Amino acid sequence: KTTLGMALLKLQTSEGLIHFEDQRIDCMNQNQFRPLRREMQIVFQDPFGSLSPRMTVAEIVGEGLDIHKLATEENREQMIISALNDVGLDPDCRHRYPHEFSGGQRQRISIARALALKPKLIVLDEPTSALDRTVQSQIIDLLRTLQKKYNLSYIFISHDLAVVKAMSHRILVMQAGEIVEQGDTHQIFDQPREEYTQELINA
Repeated sequence: KTTLGMALLKLQTSEGLIHFEDQRIDCMNQNQFRPLRREMQIVFQDPFGSLSPRMTVAEIVGEGLDIHKLATEENREQMIISALNDVGLDPDCRHRYPHEFSGGQRQRISIARALALKPKLIVLDEPTSALDRTVQSQIIDLLRTLQKKYNLSYIFISHDLAVVKAMSHRILVMQAGEIVEQGDTHQIFDQPREEYTQELINA
C-alpha cells in the first residue's frame, strides 16, 4: 500500500498509467513533474523520523515554500503561522525543534508542512498508527476539518478499519499488493463481496 502511494507521487519507479486531474503523469520526467509536486503531498507514518531534528518547526514548514518559491520575504512568516494555526499548534512554537513535541504534535507539524503548499492531494500513509487512540481521534477530526476547509483529496492508507471507515468515501482493499475489492464505504462495510474483505471486517 505504501509502495502504491509512493508510486502515485513518482517517488518510486513503477509501471502503468497514472492520471492526475485528467493529465497523464507517469510518462513525465522529474523536471516535467516538478510544477505538479507541490499539488501532491505526503504525510508519513512516523512523525519523528520524517522531521529533521536539526531544523526548527518554522524551517520544516517553510522549506517547501522556499523550494517552490511560493512565498516572498514579507509573507513567508505569515504563511508558516497560518499553516500552524490550521493544524491547531501555537505559532509561537515555530522556533522549537521536533524532539520538544509529543507524537501527536509532531504529526500536526508534518500535516502543516504538507498543507503550507496548498496541495490538491495529500497521501496519508498510516498517519495515526504510531499514536494512541485519543490522539488518533484528534488527528482524524483535524484531517476531516482540513478536507472540508480546503476541498482536499486524500489517499488514506491504513490497516485500522475503524479509521478507514471514519475517513473514506471510497475504499480499495489490497492483499499481497493486489486490489481485491473496491467500492464506496457503505458497500465495502455492509456488503463485502470478497472473502478476504469479510475476514478483515470480522477480525
